[in-house]
Amino acid sequence: MGSFDIAHFIQTVCIWALPVLFAITVHEAAHGYVARHFGDDTAWKMGRISLNPLKHIDLVGTILLPLIFLLLPGGLMFGYAKPVPVNFGRLRNPKRDMLWVAAAGPAANFVMAFIWGGLAALALQMAGNYFALPLLYMSQAGVLINLSLMMLNLLPLPPLDGGRILVSLLPYKQAVAVSKIEPYGFFILIALLYLKVLGAVLTPMIIFGLVVIGTVVQVPWQHLLPQF
Repeated sequence: MGSFDIAHFIQTVCIWALPVLFAITVHEAAHGYVARHFGDDTAWKMGRISLNPLKHIDLVGTILLPLIFLLLPGGLMFGYAKPVPVNFGRLRNPKRDMLWVAAAGPAANFVMAFIWGGLAALALQMAGNYFALPLLYMSQAGVLINLSLMMLNLLPLPPLDGGRILVSLLPYKQAVAVSKIEPYGFFILIALLYLKVLGAVLTPMIIFGLVVIGTVVQVPWQHLLPQF
């Protein structure tokens, strides 16, 4: 067993810190902004519609969990922030508007993944520049964390965003049945992770996202994967 490389770990944390914070906080702020648009200003009144990471950081989900995944092999990376409070009963059309509120977070990650992809393309064009390699590493991390969060949250499992989207689309009776899974959703997610089902499902979805972004920004998708 090799010795733990503290210098490499610190370097990796520095590369991932900004992309992870942006990915998680913008995701949550997007939920609050769209909820406000559709009539629920709960998050707005609590000051949670903000890009200030301090308002969204969760000790376990935003700090400890990403650090643990940095130490694990396999390249899977995700975390979570303090959920933005949404009172679905205050939405103008709760069942319909729930879809847009839930979809806002993954949509924000989708946009950020493309932004980081564009920055990665820029870094590759700046080969030899002092800032090119740090920008490339951070951009690769940004693409991967945003695609990971987007794909994870789109899984049709309450309380993930995909679960709420599913509840919004289903007829009332089926929607109630699916919503009853929510108290057990986190435990199901942990079980899927432990059984390596989660990685098997997410990996091809993330690669597909990399291919799409690589095609748009005209960079081979392999160059968007973290190489550090």
